[in-house]
Amino acid sequence: MQRVARSALKALFTFSLATLLANAAAHAEDGVLRVGIITDMSGQYSDGNGMGSVISAQMAAEEIGGTVAGRKIEIISADHQNKPDVAVGIVRSWIDTKGVDVIAEGVNSAVALAIQNVTRERKKIFLISGSGSSDLTGKQCSPTSVHWTYDTYASSNATAKAVVARGGTPWFFLTADYAFGQALERDATKAVNAAGGKVLGAVRHPFDTADFSSFLLQAQSSGAKVLALANAGSDFRNAVAQADEFNVRKDMQVVALQVTLTDVPALGLAHAHDLLFTDSFYWDRTPETRAFAQEFFKRHGAMPTAYQAGVNSALRHYFKAVAATNSVESDTVMAQMRKTPVNDFFAQNGVVREDGRMVHDMYLMRIKKPEESKSKWDLYDYQTTVPGDQAFRPLAEGGCPYVGKGQ
Repeated sequence: MQRVARSALKALFTFSLATLLANAAAHAEDGVLRVGIITDMSGQYSDGNGMGSVISAQMAAEEIGGTVAGRKIEIISADHQNKPDVAVGIVRSWIDTKGVDVIAEGVNSAVALAIQNVTRERKKIFLISGSGSSDLTGKQCSPTSVHWTYDTYASSNATAKAVVARGGTPWFFLTADYAFGQALERDATKAVNAAGGKVLGAVRHPFDTADFSSFLLQAQSSGAKVLALANAGSDFRNAVAQADEFNVRKDMQVVALQVTLTDVPALGLAHAHDLLFTDSFYWDRTPETRAFAQEFFKRHGAMPTAYQAGVNSALRHYFKAVAATNSVESDTVMAQMRKTPVNDFFAQNGVVREDGRMVHDMYLMRIKKPEESKSKWDLYDYQTTVPGDQAFRPLAEGGCPYVGKGQ
């Protein structure tokens, strides 16, 4: 009886696998190039990513005419709910039953690391925009991923150097206790020490924290002169607003290690003003960024964040590689993406490195005072450009196991 049951199960598994492979093959030959945008549609990152990232992907498809290499481009999307297991289930289904060719976005580093495991296994390209952990191109890198928009190393590196150079030390970290926050604290600590500063300590808070009072009291009692916020989304907004309630700025400089454009109107310039931070994109920086932003605004009613702009730029580069090679085969397209410079509204002379890092210039910014802002989205004051080779972690220091393997 057990032997019969095992035989039945084996037959069922074989049938299911064959069905999945047949479905994937059928989709691959139906003349459609499918793009899956997986993002936060309902949680604390939805304003800066969410439907805006889907719109940005649609704009990229329209720019190339809606078709590439004889295939009609189809954009599908899903909400991962900031849960790695949910994200993995969606991506596996997309690849196995819907024939999705490329995955993009992936905000939330824990989610992105989980997705990257799947796309590495299935040899599908993953264009990462909203997620920040530098581990994505470090020891957990993938030969089929490109980390496009920013990472925790670049976001913290220039900011830490600028603050320490202006006398800002010692530091204390208020850190979100998950992959992104931990990587941001780690990378910023290294940058502070390298710049000649000192770190006195850190306190970690749960994801989606409402009350920061105990954490802020620990920071104030540390003796540090800089309070570094290694968090994002509503955690960042709550921490800044409550820091003002506790009059933290009387004795400490508050430094933002990651800022999303949509956070600033939500928080208000009365709280956000004069925070220094580093970003990869600002809508009002050049004529090209303004042109993209104005078209995006017509469709979404808000100016694009760096993450949303990064989705567009990454897919533009991907579509151009598909067109140039007349292929959607991952190794072929990745090779073309690596050898072709990125030149668009987002980046000039960007390079897709062997570890999957897209290296481009970053920008040190200051959030404007209320009296300096002329409109809702007039928020940042440009400070300086940080060349890409100075902003991002050197290739040799990341520990990516695929570097030098001819991937």
